[in-house]
Amino acid sequence: MVQGLPNLQEHEKVCSGCAVSKNNRSSFDKEGAWRASQPLELIHSDICGPMQTITLGGNRYFLTFIDDHTRMCWVFFLQHKSQAFNIFKRFKSMVELQSGHQIKKLRSDRGGEYTSLDFSKFCEEMGLERQLTVGYSPQQNGVAERKNRTVMEMARAMMHEKKIPLKFWAEAVNTAVYLQNRSPTSALDNSTPFEKFSGRKPGVKHLRIFGSLCYIHIPTQKRHKLEDTGEKGVFVGYGVCEKGYRVLNLRTQKIELSRSVIFDEEAMWNWETSEALQIPMSWGDGASSTVSDLDSEPNLLQQQIVQYPMETQTSSDVHATHDSAPLEPYDHTPKKWKNLSEVYAQCKMSIIEPENFEEAVKDEAWGKAMTEEILMIEKNSTWELVDRPSSKPIVGVKWIFKIKLNLDGSIQKHKARLVAKGYTQKPGIDFNETFAPVARLDTIRTLIALAAQKGWKLWQLDVKSAFLNGVLEEEVYVDQPDGFVVKGDEDKVYRLRKALYGLKQAPRAWYSEIDTYLSQCGFHKSPSEATLYVRTKECVGTLIVSIYVDDIVYTGSSDEMMKEFKAEMMCKYEMSDLGLLHHFLGMGVTQTEGSIFIHQKKYALTLLDKFGLKDCKSVSTPLVATDKLKREDGSDAADENLFRKIVGSLLYLTATRPDIMFSACLLARFMHNPSKMHYGAAKRVLRYIQGTIDYGIEYVTGKSALLVGYCDSDWSGSEEDMKSTSGYAFSFGSGAFSWASVKQHSVALSTAEAEYVSAAEATSQAIWLRFVLEDFGEEQTTATTVFCDNTSAIAMAKNPVFHQRSKHIKRKFHFIRDAIQEEVIELLYCKGEEQIADIFTKALPKDRFDYLRRMLGVKSASTLEGSVKM
Repeated sequence: MVQGLPNLQEHEKVCSGCAVSKNNRSSFDKEGAWRASQPLELIHSDICGPMQTITLGGNRYFLTFIDDHTRMCWVFFLQHKSQAFNIFKRFKSMVELQSGHQIKKLRSDRGGEYTSLDFSKFCEEMGLERQLTVGYSPQQNGVAERKNRTVMEMARAMMHEKKIPLKFWAEAVNTAVYLQNRSPTSALDNSTPFEKFSGRKPGVKHLRIFGSLCYIHIPTQKRHKLEDTGEKGVFVGYGVCEKGYRVLNLRTQKIELSRSVIFDEEAMWNWETSEALQIPMSWGDGASSTVSDLDSEPNLLQQQIVQYPMETQTSSDVHATHDSAPLEPYDHTPKKWKNLSEVYAQCKMSIIEPENFEEAVKDEAWGKAMTEEILMIEKNSTWELVDRPSSKPIVGVKWIFKIKLNLDGSIQKHKARLVAKGYTQKPGIDFNETFAPVARLDTIRTLIALAAQKGWKLWQLDVKSAFLNGVLEEEVYVDQPDGFVVKGDEDKVYRLRKALYGLKQAPRAWYSEIDTYLSQCGFHKSPSEATLYVRTKECVGTLIVSIYVDDIVYTGSSDEMMKEFKAEMMCKYEMSDLGLLHHFLGMGVTQTEGSIFIHQKKYALTLLDKFGLKDCKSVSTPLVATDKLKREDGSDAADENLFRKIVGSLLYLTATRPDIMFSACLLARFMHNPSKMHYGAAKRVLRYIQGTIDYGIEYVTGKSALLVGYCDSDWSGSEEDMKSTSGYAFSFGSGAFSWASVKQHSVALSTAEAEYVSAAEATSQAIWLRFVLEDFGEEQTTATTVFCDNTSAIAMAKNPVFHQRSKHIKRKFHFIRDAIQEEVIELLYCKGEEQIADIFTKALPKDRFDYLRRMLGVKSASTLEGSVKM
């Protein structure tokens, strides 16, 4: 290889410098995984918890044992981790007696509950081999870790489907394990753990949808002859030692065990209003049948009296009332046929997205999704197969898998996305410009408000694989994707003609593509909003289009122009016609004849569930008017990461909830080192959300498209630095569509100065909104009225003679005088009690807060005309 070096004999010697400086973590070899050859030869175990919500039995943890050979799982619930040792002794005696085998090995992590002196001594006396994981290596206990994750996902999905309170999580976990033990698994060649362990196939005729409304029989011994023979309940699981259903009696609020139960699986219990809700089961309606006359038969999910035949349960934590009457056989004839994979999916109620190609390729649905993605790439002529260049870097690719859901939580589609590993790209070599604009929420809300005012309908299109349409200017090469390597050309790579998701320049390339095309179609791009396009035809009408990456919202006065636009887009790109706008950027949009209502109910519910406050007691205001938050309040430190998550989520919720704008912005000032008092204030806002879960903004038809604004300030509202808070809101006279709550950057020396600065900030927003409305075709021909409740600030804006008290104010705020002189805005006085922007500057008492909330157009969906259904 080189000249001048003698021949040296190779010595295998450890280099200490390399061992210290280049030491990497060893990989976990899947191919060498050992499997037990008989039941109980190896038991995997792990503890999950603590849960934020305590169960009815006072438990916060659950402990699982999984048999490696049969994959049978047992679950137990604990109040404390220290109970694990006693539970293991009970478990060992039970399964060894039932199976005739003995536990030989126990695999677990190094948690104190497994490594205690008593636990270790017991295992030593019993001759049990312990297999403990290495520190920080949960992969070595992968079977138990994965089982706990699957159980939790399934339990969450079941509870979410029927809106079950979190305090019943143990019932959901117990049921999840029960169902998984009776569900086929690829680890056992599509056999069930129950069959593998017991030697007989499990019966599943008795299975019912968790959380369904049901009616339990009242024995004659517990009632008079004229009394009702049944009571309402909620199905929460299956019996452990007894053959029966576990049902929560809604009258006594106790869990009872009954074998005679009438199920209404299409209904669920509304825990807030204490009434039944009828929910159509969409997955059953769409099932195909191989017999033509079966569709005329009664629905399988109608009320049925069930006599419960079942096997012995393998889970615990049961407290029930017993009904020991003998069981009767039940003939359960199916009324419809369903695809087996769909049945498995509905039984498990668990949506698991593959983490890599190896997991995805085992599922036909994901394989089909990957094929569709490759076909889309090739249809767009995104790449060409070439020899590997010697002087160019090759960008890797990977598969990303995502399940898209409908608003009701059902599966819309399996989406596989091939993405480039853009983090390996180097600026100036693989990419140059990366910036791509997206629509502002203010713009979207303004468009919705204008459409409501005009009585227009909003429509939505979705560009399939939008980034694949962006033409690249740079020379970029990528590897062939897993599963789609061309035989005989394994060493070749793809040169990209167009962008792939994940590339640094992909958003920029797509924006350039769609911008060029819309310009060619006669659209005028707004100079004030780069994602807003308008096309006008004389004597025909106006068409307005807003772009947010691959989501396109459009509206206008001409049905002909909208149909023409949709046809053009469908011809140019692969599109999904989503019809009327109903869901956009996390906002729900409900369009009726006289109004448009926007809300974030689904996100709010997710938020409460995420932070363990789904069943909390609500409050009437987001903040207590008399409480003042300080950076140093003397209370203990709170979890900074959790606090930031809550505040970030609340800020996202302000997209349709201006009533919490001040609260969220105030809490955002304490992101660093928050205290327990700050955390308590954040939880209070969530409790307020609980009581206003279906609130949103209503924009009504028929109001004048005349822009009106309000501005206000809270002088020296921040006690630490004595800075003021500005707030403003704009509307067409109904619901507000633009608002802000901002802490001023400088200290104001008077209320007049604070109000003057607030008015200047509102003027800046008003000017921008006038530009946007002009692009919409709604030019404001008169000055925009902005109401202020401080006469000194108004005088200062109109008359520069107040030199002594205003000479120190920064020049940038004085542009309000020019705006007034040029009749762009008109600053008018309003009484303090009529100042709508007051809600953005301080915490308010209940009556005042409720009044201003109504003035902003924020209301419950249930109060709308026609009772909007969300």
